[in-house]
Amino acid sequence: MRGLKEPAEIVVDRWGVPHIYAADTYDAFRAQGFNAARDRLWQIDFWRRRGLGRLSEIFGAEHVERDRAARLFLYRGEMLREWLSYGSDTKRATVAFVEGVNAFVELTRREPDLLPVEFRELGYEPALWEPEDVARIRSHGLFYNVRDEVARARTLRDLPRQVEELRRRREPERELAVPENLDLDLILDDVLKVYDLATSAPDFGPATPLDPQGDVLPEGSNNWVLAGSRTRSGRPLLANDPHRAAAALPGLRYIAHLSAPGLDVIGGGEPALPGISIGHNGRISFGLTIFAIDQEDLYVYETAPEDPRSYRYQDRGEPMERRVEVIEVAGGDPVETELWFTRHGPVIYEDPQRHTAIAVRAAWLEPGMAPYLGSMDYMRAKNYDEFLAAMNRWGAPPENQVYADPSGTIAWKTGGLTPIRPNWDGTLPVPGDGRYEWAGFYDADQLPGAVNPESGFLATANECNLPEDFPADRHITYDWYAPSRRHRLDEVLAKTTDATPASMVALQSDFVSIPARRIVARVRDLDVPEETDGLSLLLGWDGDLAPDSAGAALFEVWYRRHLRPALLARALEPHVGAEAAGETASRISPAEDLLADARIDLELVETPGDRLGPEPEKAMAALVEETLPAAVADLEQLLGPDRSTWSWGRLHVARARHPLAAILPGVPEDHLVAGPAPRGGSGDTVGNTAYGPNFVQSAGATFRLVIDVGEWDASLAMNAPGQSGRLGDPHATDLFSPWSRGEAFPLLYSRDRIDEAAEQVIRLDPSA
Repeated sequence: MRGLKEPAEIVVDRWGVPHIYAADTYDAFRAQGFNAARDRLWQIDFWRRRGLGRLSEIFGAEHVERDRAARLFLYRGEMLREWLSYGSDTKRATVAFVEGVNAFVELTRREPDLLPVEFRELGYEPALWEPEDVARIRSHGLFYNVRDEVARARTLRDLPRQVEELRRRREPERELAVPENLDLDLILDDVLKVYDLATSAPDFGPATPLDPQGDVLPEGSNNWVLAGSRTRSGRPLLANDPHRAAAALPGLRYIAHLSAPGLDVIGGGEPALPGISIGHNGRISFGLTIFAIDQEDLYVYETAPEDPRSYRYQDRGEPMERRVEVIEVAGGDPVETELWFTRHGPVIYEDPQRHTAIAVRAAWLEPGMAPYLGSMDYMRAKNYDEFLAAMNRWGAPPENQVYADPSGTIAWKTGGLTPIRPNWDGTLPVPGDGRYEWAGFYDADQLPGAVNPESGFLATANECNLPEDFPADRHITYDWYAPSRRHRLDEVLAKTTDATPASMVALQSDFVSIPARRIVARVRDLDVPEETDGLSLLLGWDGDLAPDSAGAALFEVWYRRHLRPALLARALEPHVGAEAAGETASRISPAEDLLADARIDLELVETPGDRLGPEPEKAMAALVEETLPAAVADLEQLLGPDRSTWSWGRLHVARARHPLAAILPGVPEDHLVAGPAPRGGSGDTVGNTAYGPNFVQSAGATFRLVIDVGEWDASLAMNAPGQSGRLGDPHATDLFSPWSRGEAFPLLYSRDRIDEAAEQVIRLDPSA
């Protein structure tokens, strides 16, 4: 392999995990790039094309608009400043990684049989990379909160303010204030069309009945760390399960092991990036979840009637910056397109008739904000002080990091570039006339964290986890996930004194629903007629959304399809009238909204006050009596009249499908699809299996990791549907079924154990 200084070796174990051994650190990164291309070439090539806005040159004119959107959100700053924002040698490591990718791409040109089937079927070749590609592409990360700003603005635009309080909970509690001179009528329904094109994946071909449904995915995570006082071995345990798209084939994450002098790190990362973001290096362990820092703002500009590309800023006209790019189109002529930028960022919407333009300011377009590239620094830390120093440079996505080392130290540290908003809170769009400007960024030391708590454990699950004494004027965000998963973690971990890696793997697939338990407990206290159809099944259920549970099937159908809409409609009646209440409930909590707020449901069920009328107990009992039989009838249509056969896993399933399945007719179906498999849980459970209207899992943890800190070979992992991205490869879908059952495999670290489990050895020669 050209570029290597010394021979390197890739030992692939029986679960498809590559263990890379090199005599030089940068040779390890070269070998990582080579192996990423060997195992995931189509996936990483597609990632690059989508991120750079180059889909049209392969897939045709229908992707021109998406390509233009992607190019708007590329990093366009100075590359010297960009590279220096990360660890000191991130550029050098990235160059080596890209050399490895390109070495395999060039090998496929000499040996076309090595090309993945997608290239051969569609008649194109993978492209060669530039190191800058890795840093310039930003739109694959997880960012907040432009979508929340727009959803809030649209609700306030059309409906009474009280409706917004029933749509989404803000934490910490804060009264909404519409920024001065913001005309909400300018925030039209399609204002985020370009933003959504830039930050979402394209569809190829028509949808199938088992394709996941729903709007924005609830892409969060769980992580926790236990002190030795709570484990059977006396050693710390660290657990992490990031929640992303559950239907991906190949999966988003890739497990790898890089071993060279001064480097011995193993865990999960993204196949198109160098390094490891979740795992351990034999000295420390680390795992991440989203800490939802508000890193975005929507700016609304008044443009000049005579020049729609000039906007008012501080009582003067300021011209937009224009860039012209050419988009190559397969089977058609190149398309010349204009990209426009204000001082705040890319222009995503223009309405010359109303003299309006709208742009996004995003912290993730600043230097040092390529998603997950910051892990290049902390993955080589030797202790907590070095880890903390590395976290000071972490930019994106915003994270809760948990940490543990063999000395017994456990810690939680948040990180991410956090804008200082001196005169507003970021909950709504703002005028772009200069009155609402960021005043720099908070120092990492101003973000929360904890070390060695008395409780003996730390856990995060994307909930509002700001400490009670956190300064109220330090705006992080007001848009957090509901705390149901965190509450269940606290409930279990507070009672745990003999945790093992296996018991923590089981907790990662825990399907007990805290909202379900609380709602059923409330129903039990209501005066609902005993003969109400479905009542005995519901009240006899324990709140565990197990795949074989009939009670779980009834609860989920009742809660999502019947109780929630009826509850919201009743609460909305005083504000919009009885006739409009149902339609308004569907608008603020549609069936396809995977982020519907259980906090509001629980408030209405448990402490309704007068929101359900003057007699809330009677109103609540009447809602149950009315909606529960309707849910039973619904379930009979879905699962049949024989209630003895009902189970949640018959209805709620997971399936992984290749994104190009519809346009690869020459590829066997079983190479393109894994599943369906029965699933338990919901978006409210630790084992997050969020789903849309068709009950197919759309999001959750396909990658899971539990690290036995100090006894590294006892660590456990999972990566569904499989490690390989080569269609038809034995490791492409071999982990899907064990993943669906909540299982894990050993994440081996020591050379002797790895050699015992070796399935394939690949030797890389510098002269080849």
